[in-house]
Amino acid sequence: MTEQQPLPPKSFDPTTFREKPVSFVRRSGRMTPSQERAWADHHEKYVLDIAHGPAATSVADGETGDPEQIFGRTAPLIVEVGSGQGHAILHASQTRPDTNFLAIEVFRAGLARTIIRAEVAGVENLRLAEVNAPELLEKYLPAGSVDEIWVFFPDPWKKVRHHKRRLVNDDFARVARRALRPGGVLRLATDWENYAEHMRQVLDAAEGFERDFSGEWADRFDGRILTAFEEKGIDKDRRIRDLTYRRGTATSAMTATIEETP
Repeated sequence: MTEQQPLPPKSFDPTTFREKPVSFVRRSGRMTPSQERAWADHHEKYVLDIAHGPAATSVADGETGDPEQIFGRTAPLIVEVGSGQGHAILHASQTRPDTNFLAIEVFRAGLARTIIRAEVAGVENLRLAEVNAPELLEKYLPAGSVDEIWVFFPDPWKKVRHHKRRLVNDDFARVARRALRPGGVLRLATDWENYAEHMRQVLDAAEGFERDFSGEWADRFDGRILTAFEEKGIDKDRRIRDLTYRRGTATSAMTATIEETP
């Protein structure tokens, strides 16, 4: 019998971050010719040049960005996690020119569609990031630099065995708290009841956050444009659940602890 050879060392798994599953499965779908042109012609204007780590959407150690330098001005910063085709953040950036907006999305086709619409609208206060959102919030942006974080209709990962992939968990609450300024707001929405209850449980228990709503659920955020995706959920009689949490005002000692948390 041939002696069994030892297994090679386990290589880096690009589906995980910090040994935790990421909240997406990145497929290399083709872009349309118009999306390819938009990416080639305009991605340098909109997409942040962030050095990647071992995985295609990871953030390299030591890679950081200054919002004032990125946008060329000092203004409130709103970050949308999982911007899709950009409908919500494009509408917001057009109606709020005094605010800076950063859209995080791992699917390049969605970013390309966002670029096309941004060019047509002449938007100047929008930037895009093609990276894993928790890494950007934890490693790239300065602590306390974000005024609002939006998480609208993230993948609910419906099967129980896939719940570990859900974006909103204890660790996400920690990195969101780090990125938000004291008094900053985390807005969430989903059309999946089980995920809504999970989000509420996580954020109710999260250190440094407090409810910014009364009753069972928050009112619908009027700054969120009604998209075809949300209408589809409504047509299927799924209730849209909004949640709003505010980062508490931290003492200087607590702020230092947040910044130093590995």
